[in-house]
Amino acid sequence: MALVSMTDMLNKARKEGYAVGQFNINNLEFTQAILQAAEEEQSPVILGVSEGAGKYMGGFKAVVPMVKGLMESYGTTVPVAIHLDHGSSFEKCKEAVDAGFTSVMIDASSKPLEENIKITAEVVEYAHKHGASVEAELGVVGGQEDDVIAEGVIYADPKECEELVKQTDIDCLAPALGSVHGPYKGEPNLGFKEMEEISKQSDLPLVLHGGTGIPTKDIQRAISLGTAKINVNTENQIASTNVIREILNNDKEVYDPRKYLGPARDAIKETVQGKMREFGSSGKA
Repeated sequence: MALVSMTDMLNKARKEGYAVGQFNINNLEFTQAILQAAEEEQSPVILGVSEGAGKYMGGFKAVVPMVKGLMESYGTTVPVAIHLDHGSSFEKCKEAVDAGFTSVMIDASSKPLEENIKITAEVVEYAHKHGASVEAELGVVGGQEDDVIAEGVIYADPKECEELVKQTDIDCLAPALGSVHGPYKGEPNLGFKEMEEISKQSDLPLVLHGGTGIPTKDIQRAISLGTAKINVNTENQIASTNVIREILNNDKEVYDPRKYLGPARDAIKETVQGKMREFGSSGKA
């Protein structure tokens, strides 16, 4: 199956009451694991690529053929979107679309609302012309994403969300409502009241960033309030690193990377399958 945008898969998820996972790819093994998990679970999936991870893997033009090649080798039949995570500018979003990404996130949430709307509208116009979907963000998701560290969390303002949606024609919205990138310090405190209000007035699939460490009951409640996309990266990174650390600690003679990267890939796959079941997307392809 060819790569697709996020629009249809997220609209279907919102309508049917489940969420599609965005699982970030950081190298070949992450990509293999996530595609294998999606096919086995018969789940739609979104491959997230941050600017930093894209650069690490050789650039956007290297990432897309890698994904397409694996899908062809694996005979992938489920819907797969490749999505720029936290695109920092119109230029970066354009670069991703031109390289073959089927979806982009423009994150102008640090700008004043008017500027956020202007940049987002430009991205939407270009992306939609090329069949790609667009995600935008309002508020501040805490924690660290690549080299960007956000101190604290600033909840998205429902009125600003309404204005952004009205003026930009985005396909999904990521309102910051208490989640963070990276491990949580203490219990997550999601703003469900605001989530419900934003979901009703925007009539768009909502996106929850920082999906690692959020209790299942909160995940289920978020999905019931219109969240149709949940991002996970840290949990996969921790699972794979734990396996590599254990193998290298137990065997000082091992040097073949396949001996530790293969088991790490299996750990990622298992983690992703668990998330797909938790999000309710298994069997929805």
